[in-house]
Amino acid sequence: MRIARFSIDGNVAFGAVEGDSAPGAGGEPVLDIIKGIPFADFELSGTKVPLSKVRLLPPVLPNKVVAVGRNYAEHAAELGNAVPDAPITFFKPSTSVIGPGDPIPYPSFSQDVHHEAELAVVIGRMCREVPRERVAEVVLGFTCANDVTARDVQKREQQWARAKGFDGACPLGPWIETGIGPAAVAAGLAVQCTVNGEQRQLGSTADMVRSVEDLVVHISEAMTLLPGDVILTGTPAGVGPLSVGDEVAVTIEGIGTLTNKVIKRG
Repeated sequence: MRIARFSIDGNVAFGAVEGDSAPGAGGEPVLDIIKGIPFADFELSGTKVPLSKVRLLPPVLPNKVVAVGRNYAEHAAELGNAVPDAPITFFKPSTSVIGPGDPIPYPSFSQDVHHEAELAVVIGRMCREVPRERVAEVVLGFTCANDVTARDVQKREQQWARAKGFDGACPLGPWIETGIGPAAVAAGLAVQCTVNGEQRQLGSTADMVRSVEDLVVHISEAMTLLPGDVILTGTPAGVGPLSVGDEVAVTIEGIGTLTNKVIKRG
């Protein structure tokens, strides 16, 4: 199931996406409005609205986004870094989260902002100290993410909070795909990023240094994960600069495409 969060006529709801949203697929996708929330037992209401008539929002409003750095060896190498002995984790604040179609404001304190296409894990239930064999039970599904990074700020500041946590630095969407599990991620999903239609990144989740299970176990050893929390799993090689006016799209096999435009920060 694909679960989207959306607004229509001033109301916010969750809905199950029905139909193929790919260009040329034929037929208009619709949202079957969910009675309840996707983090508990819910029913489909049978009330359907066309996808084209709603505004898609970030599929979740996370309490926290825990991101992982250098989880693809080629990406680590392209920036002159080694793969770390333990996962590098950092936070992106909830205020950095935006949805599909929302603008990415170019931060005034940077001159070198990069795209980073990533697979995002959406946590479905409160959990801590999760055993490896139970990781699939706490994962609601997966979505697309862009770990937008002020690279020059990241290089000159020892902490990454400003470089990766500015407003608009965490686009998520377009929805949560619940039909994919950690095993499918390990087998390999294509991760692609285009800028103005030109391919910049193309990798596979099969090349992640540490698996979804590794990351959930590692992070939940230290902190309680809440329903709607998000884990960013790292980016493949090919990261590069964005400019005001660019349209950046992250596509993940089996999930969909997350598109945002870079604007001048007001």
